[in-house]
Amino acid sequence: MAAACVSVGLLAGCGVDDGAAEEGNADVVQISDGVEVSVSAEMDSRPVVTVPSGEEPPKELFTADVVEGSGAEAKAGDSVSVQYAGFNWSNGKEFDASWNRGAQPFAVSPLGSAPVIQGWNDGLLGAQVGDRRLIVIPPELGYGAAGAGGVIGPNETLVFVVDVVSINGRS
Repeated sequence: MAAACVSVGLLAGCGVDDGAAEEGNADVVQISDGVEVSVSAEMDSRPVVTVPSGEEPPKELFTADVVEGSGAEAKAGDSVSVQYAGFNWSNGKEFDASWNRGAQPFAVSPLGSAPVIQGWNDGLLGAQVGDRRLIVIPPELGYGAAGAGGVIGPNETLVFVVDVVSINGRS
């Protein structure tokens, strides 16, 4: 899994539309030189993401913990329960969220070979309970040239914010 180093600082009004920036509870994650994504940092609440307009997405899988959890790290074979929201890099629009389906977390199991896109299997390795993890997934680890369901275009880079609720049933 390729993970990049990140710089996290307080967001000072980058267009987060729920007031998160003004309240100081959003973080800016630097993905590469000059490319930043803002993510609301309040756990147990629906994430808000601002994707940079007109910027090239990373070419490799990128992960950063906006909020750091604790405990054992998720490893291959584990069952990881999460809440998540997914966004298209190209337009910043949300295409799916477990938050839309209520409080029931989504299970990724067994991690490493779960029936989800490969970017999730790779991007959740090393996560801890309580993490709010930003995962930016290049097309080859997502839905590729086919896209998905009319809401994810061909060769789309995906942006997920994932809250790790439990690992192997331990929260």
